[in-house]
Amino acid sequence: MELPTTPSFRLEGKRALVAGASSGIGLGGAVALAEAGAQVVLAARNADRLAEAVEAIRARGYSADALSLDVADVTETERQVAALGPFDILVNSAGLARHTPALETTTADFDAVFGINVRGAYFLTRAIAKGLIDAGKPGSLINISSQMAQVGGIDRAVYSASKHAVEGFTKSMAIEWGRSGIRVNTICPTFIRTPLTEQTFADPERVRWIEEKIKLSRLGTVEDIMAAVIYLASDASSMITGTALMVDGGWTAD
Repeated sequence: MELPTTPSFRLEGKRALVAGASSGIGLGGAVALAEAGAQVVLAARNADRLAEAVEAIRARGYSADALSLDVADVTETERQVAALGPFDILVNSAGLARHTPALETTTADFDAVFGINVRGAYFLTRAIAKGLIDAGKPGSLINISSQMAQVGGIDRAVYSASKHAVEGFTKSMAIEWGRSGIRVNTICPTFIRTPLTEQTFADPERVRWIEEKIKLSRLGTVEDIMAAVIYLASDASSMITGTALMVDGGWTAD
């Protein structure tokens, strides 16, 4: 009997770009990719935090480099990706949240959130894909979305709208680039303890609401996302594209 072989989760020989990599989910994703053998370029705006992260990863014996990058600057992002690519893997964790009741949303907050979460993510994903297509290479492009891309939430009309948009362009790009061997997916976390969510966790009423909605009865951690990143980046998910991987503790099961 000839037994099947489990696809590899290893990433030796692969180059990865992680945007928003100086902290939180982005940093976790960069560490996970480096541990799996990828050569990782950590990109973010905070140069000091970025340098600290790269040093810590290298201290573990893994490959890491830093890139100062603001995804809101589309022209510069496209220039740097073209100069440094092609990248086999993208993890886009650059994001912004400004939570207010919908009646209190300012145009400045709306534009800021959409400028990074939608416009920045769209053109970064496109830039990585262009490099792969020009080089005739396959790849895996992962946008960090949110459970709020599937549902709504209190004070989250703008953030939720931005993540719904990410799901939309992810599906369309997956359709367009599938024949080139380029997979495009999202990871949709529940509330994860990161600097981005500290304001929410400081509100006891919001914490009670979160704990009631998460069926596993605990808040998420960065470590909960790291294995999902490896799965979607590796050959283990070679038949998965245009979809959202929910890491939400059952939030959206209702």
